[in-house]
Amino acid sequence: MAEDGIDDFGLAKRKAARQAGAPDTGNLPDTAEVEQALRVYRQLHQAREQADRIHDLRAHSVATMRRFEAFDPHLIGSVLSGNAGRYTDIELILFADSAKEVELFLINHRIQYRTREARYWIGGDCRLVPGFDLETPLAAVRMSVLDPRDRRLPLRTTAAGRPIDRARLAWVERELAATAAAPGAIPPMTP
Repeated sequence: MAEDGIDDFGLAKRKAARQAGAPDTGNLPDTAEVEQALRVYRQLHQAREQADRIHDLRAHSVATMRRFEAFDPHLIGSVLSGNAGRYTDIELILFADSAKEVELFLINHRIQYRTREARYWIGGDCRLVPGFDLETPLAAVRMSVLDPRDRRLPLRTTAAGRPIDRARLAWVERELAATAAAPGAIPPMTP
């Protein structure tokens, strides 16, 4: 994951099991264990690069969140957690009554995008939600659009998974300012 840019934990675990000649079983480490090992690896082997990359991605996240402020953006994923690597995308959750509102915003501001769908467990329900992907020179930005009523519900990527951490713009701005005061440090950004 650190070297090849794989961001799908399940795929990475299956690939590692195949390369080790181990059967694809339920004995593989869980995602939290892989995240911790990835964090330790990056601190040992990619510390300076990692610190710079996280700072740049968080700064770019803040700029993007400001641009989409009308949709109450929340940062999620490895940029928020501080575990982002060389090939990481910025992941945002936007809230709008309709995905068309976001699409019209993109069109009116002449922002090129691709549409997609993402699967989330919101509360106890599995839903496919609309999404928009933007390509920027620094990183791709993957935005998923949820209903404003979903703000207070737990958001998961699997039915049994842990809730996804998320942070609003003001919180990310404060944390970015704090890490800028301590260069080289990458504290996890867990709201």
